[in-house]
Amino acid sequence: MNPPGEVTRLLAAWGNGDKHALNTLMPLVYAELHRIARRAWNGQNPGNTLQPTALINEAYLKLINSEEPAFQGRSHFFAVASIAMRHILVNHARGSLSAKRGGGLAMLSLDDAEPVVHQEAAEVIALHEALEALQEIDPRKSRVVEMRYFGGLSIDETAEALGVSVITVNRDWRLARTWLIREMSRKSS
Repeated sequence: MNPPGEVTRLLAAWGNGDKHALNTLMPLVYAELHRIARRAWNGQNPGNTLQPTALINEAYLKLINSEEPAFQGRSHFFAVASIAMRHILVNHARGSLSAKRGGGLAMLSLDDAEPVVHQEAAEVIALHEALEALQEIDPRKSRVVEMRYFGGLSIDETAEALGVSVITVNRDWRLARTWLIREMSRKSS
C-alpha cells in the first residue's frame, strides 16, 4: 500500500507539469483503479463484452490525457475516474445497441447471450438517462450512484470523495436507488 498522501502529492506535482511524477503515479493509481473495477464487475454477466481491464484502460487513458490534470487529491481523482467509467460504459452500451440493430456490419452468427447483452445495454442507457434526471433534482445523490455503480467505489471511498459522512452516503445511496428504480419503471411503462 502507498504511504498516505503519496498519490495526492504526485497528482499535485503532475498538475504542475512534473512528467516524472506522472510516471511514478501511473502504477499506483492504475492498481487502485483495477481493484475498484474488479469489485465493480464482481458478479456481472459473463456475456458482457467490456471487461474490467478494458474499462480501466479506457478510463485511465481519458484521465492521463486530460488537458488540465488539476485533481484536488486522491479522492477527487477517483471520483473523476468514476465519471469517466460511467461515460465509457454508456458509450459501450450505445455501441452494443447500435451493433444489435446492424450498425453497418453483417451479423455472422447469433448466440444465446445476445438478448442478455442487448437487455444490459438498454438498462445501462436507461440508468444513464434516469441518472441525468436525478442530477437535475439532487446532484449529490447522482454522484453517489455514479461513484458506487459506475466507479465501483465503496461507501467509505464515496464518502471520502464527496467530503460527507458514511451515514449520508448510505442514506443517499438508498434513496437514490429507490428513486432511480421508480423513474426507470415509469419510463418503461
